[in-house]
Amino acid sequence: MPVTRLIAAALAATMALTPLAGAAGLDSTVRPVARPMPIDASPRPEPRPAVTREASLEPVQISTANRGFQRWIQDFRARALAQGISARVFDRAFSDVRYNADVISRDRNQSEFTKTIWDYLDSAASATRIRNGRAALREHARLLDRIEARYGVDKEVVVAVWGLESAYGTYRGSTPIIEALATLAYDGRRGRFFEQQLIAALKILQSGDTDARHMTGSWAGAMGHTQFIPTSYLAYAVDFTGDGRRDIWSDDPADALASTAAYLARFGWTRGQPWGVEVRLPRDFDVQLADRDVRRSPAQWAAMGVRDMNGRAVPDYGRASILLPAGARGAAFMIFDNFAVIERYNTADAYVIGVGHLSDRLKGGPAIQADWPRGDRALRFAERKELQERLTRAGFDTRGIDGKIGPNTIAAVRAYQRSVGLIPDGYASLDLLKRLR
Repeated sequence: MPVTRLIAAALAATMALTPLAGAAGLDSTVRPVARPMPIDASPRPEPRPAVTREASLEPVQISTANRGFQRWIQDFRARALAQGISARVFDRAFSDVRYNADVISRDRNQSEFTKTIWDYLDSAASATRIRNGRAALREHARLLDRIEARYGVDKEVVVAVWGLESAYGTYRGSTPIIEALATLAYDGRRGRFFEQQLIAALKILQSGDTDARHMTGSWAGAMGHTQFIPTSYLAYAVDFTGDGRRDIWSDDPADALASTAAYLARFGWTRGQPWGVEVRLPRDFDVQLADRDVRRSPAQWAAMGVRDMNGRAVPDYGRASILLPAGARGAAFMIFDNFAVIERYNTADAYVIGVGHLSDRLKGGPAIQADWPRGDRALRFAERKELQERLTRAGFDTRGIDGKIGPNTIAAVRAYQRSVGLIPDGYASLDLLKRLR
């Protein structure tokens, strides 16, 4: 589901240098919690019965056990029509919508599940996902070559997004999008955001790109092979096949893959530049320089002793930062502007590394060579909040107690680590929490 930084910020905080949450099963989707839209583990969207009733200007009568939801739909109908949605489109879309308690349950329980970055990457670039990705590259070679030629985005990157979002189209989600978005707009934690997505979904139906029975996807509104949310679909989806419809839902992945490439190109993809390169840091490297705001040329990093995994200076792909996603005891990466472009698709660092590393493996590159602190476990949601509370009480303000380890919390962790003589790598670990206790 592509999102701009503004939308992404509304969805959730950045997960840079943190354990992951909301992990899915191996070799299905592996979506990080930074974007709360995991895909249902269903092999194929299931068609809904066609609606033939002619709609009128009178509100459709919704049958639902939740009377508050029914009243909300009637009120929302007026708002939708005021934003240009026709009565016919609205009433057909909502004719068999019901309050979906399962959607709300999934939304409520996201933060309770955690996964470390190394576990996430093990799944993101598993042997099965690499094998299936290479098969997809072969099967769709002509299509992918055309997409790469038109948009200038590496075909392996596009396929890697496809692989992480829906396991190459295998898990596109079977939840009716209108029902899911309506339920979340009525009863979710981000009602305004999901109402915005619901209006956009109705506009998609009104445009004729698909109909309500085929508009299926994840429980939180992400759609198609590469899981676009409705607003991003309206802004960036393309009709690559030329049939007059931007069809990201069908078995043919052409429009979905081209839309993903178009999205990345729109946000500044640089042809020939990697997302990042795994590097070795010298023993005396100042880990405080491992910061997204600290940018140097590869030559400047090389002068400080930073080398690729073969001991060579990294080629000059442009200014870069050093990223330590699991702190000083884990892998290090030199990341370039294309890292931030993938980040527009999903703000979680782990997701970006997952897409980038999987694309490298699809090109024949090696696995990540550095060790991870595999003895660590991810902090649970309550523990992340406790860490923030204890840091703030100790004088290292995290500027919020929300259980999301973003830049402010990382800065607070660094400051605390410096104060007690630890390596200030900003890594929010269980050992750090125990020390604060």
